[in-house]
Amino acid sequence: MLIRISDDALARALGADALAAAFAAKGHEIHRVSSWGMHWLEPLVDIDGNGFGPATLADLDAILDGTSSKAIGAIAEHPFIAGQQRLTFARAGTTRPTNLADYQAHGGLVGLARARSIGPEAIVAEVLASGLRGRGGAGFPAGIKWKTVAAAPGPQKYIVCNADEGDSATFADRMVMEGDPFQLIEGMAIAGEAVGASRGYIYCRSEYPDAIAKLNAALVNCAHIIAPFVVEVRMGAGAYVCGEETSLLNSLEGKRGEVRAKPPLPALEGFMGRPTVVNNVLTLAAIPHILTEGGASLYDSLGINRSKGTMPIQLAGNIKHGGLYEVAFGITLRELVYEIGGGTDSGRPVKAVQVGGPLGAYIHPDQFDIPFDYEAYANVDALIGHAGLTVLDDTADMGAMARFAMEFCAVESCGKCTPCRIGSTRGVELIDRIRDGGRQRDVIELAPQMHNAKKTVARSTAEEIELLTDLCETMKFGSLCALGGFTPYPVMSALKHWPQDFAADAVVAEAE
Repeated sequence: MLIRISDDALARALGADALAAAFAAKGHEIHRVSSWGMHWLEPLVDIDGNGFGPATLADLDAILDGTSSKAIGAIAEHPFIAGQQRLTFARAGTTRPTNLADYQAHGGLVGLARARSIGPEAIVAEVLASGLRGRGGAGFPAGIKWKTVAAAPGPQKYIVCNADEGDSATFADRMVMEGDPFQLIEGMAIAGEAVGASRGYIYCRSEYPDAIAKLNAALVNCAHIIAPFVVEVRMGAGAYVCGEETSLLNSLEGKRGEVRAKPPLPALEGFMGRPTVVNNVLTLAAIPHILTEGGASLYDSLGINRSKGTMPIQLAGNIKHGGLYEVAFGITLRELVYEIGGGTDSGRPVKAVQVGGPLGAYIHPDQFDIPFDYEAYANVDALIGHAGLTVLDDTADMGAMARFAMEFCAVESCGKCTPCRIGSTRGVELIDRIRDGGRQRDVIELAPQMHNAKKTVARSTAEEIELLTDLCETMKFGSLCALGGFTPYPVMSALKHWPQDFAADAVVAEAE
């Protein structure tokens, strides 16, 4: 009997390896495949398309004789899967990650073959027509970046994949690299064809050893197909700031990971001073589908407004059904959290959802009907970012969460610019004072008879909040990169919607 069990890092952490070995010991053929993305059901056992999970060694005999209480029926018909529009994760749960024959049997390498037949200009035109925007957070049109690099003069050009997935609640990049590495490699090869680049680098964080191993194995298996394009995996040291493209490029060159001033843009002077395409994993993984016959028009037909195609949304935090849900733009948080995610795992009311990683805004339940769309979120001072959702129930202390955002920025800052380096530290102090109800400050008394004497006066909570607001404005518009520039989003959204969690009875109109 053929049995499929994921070898995704999450499934393995929950006992998938032991489960696979136990089935194999009973004489069954085991295929270690990519994950379906239903993480609350891992390890998930797939027998003839029917699922059993979360499975343990104690469930082995019941699964084999058909009496298991953990049967979920046909996996493809499960509500969590059936409601998705899977393009990037179309092969999820089916193919063996480093098996090239599996990849080709499920549509792999068709996009690269077509790209080579239509030529660079047509490739760029199709990417532009698809409406694909960068999936790493900024949402910049991928086709425009490619067009710029293609037109830039230079004897050597590069494709750099930003796989430094450091945001909380994000795991889609890891799932692509571990579950469908050929798709990412194919996307990079197509990008190379489009802009005239002969080399590519995948910058992956050291915390992803499984992904690095899968990528290297896949590269060995497909090197002859993508040639003369060559791809190399480089490992980062886990600095959050290296998720920013210019910090990543510095690290890739062996330098300290700190932000570069722009201009010049990486598209003109990137890796080793050469024109460079820097794209996120999900951006490049979408390319093979777009370059298949009719793929660009299909991609453009999905989504809303300027947010085209599908987005792999990651459900995490205090949520009952955590996992990956790929769907077209336009869905709401209400649908994602309640209908798809099943509400909180604790059973308590949802208090907030942070969208876009540790620097994303906290979305209040009153905002849950805003469509998942780059511009719609920007209009309410929020970010889609890498589409990671962290759900919080009503026990969460939003003042503490705001303080964490500032502390996170202070710890992870590269130190290149003052608003981020100093502003985040002062921000932690300000939030502490606000939560303490204000503080005492010393003021010089200027009366002649009391020259240089000091008089102690109180600074009100409202004054501290005004100062915090001014600080956030400075960080937002004065920081060199998104680390300092986005830190105000969680801080100000928490202060605006949950002022009571700051123990502040002052007017917070300045924060709005």
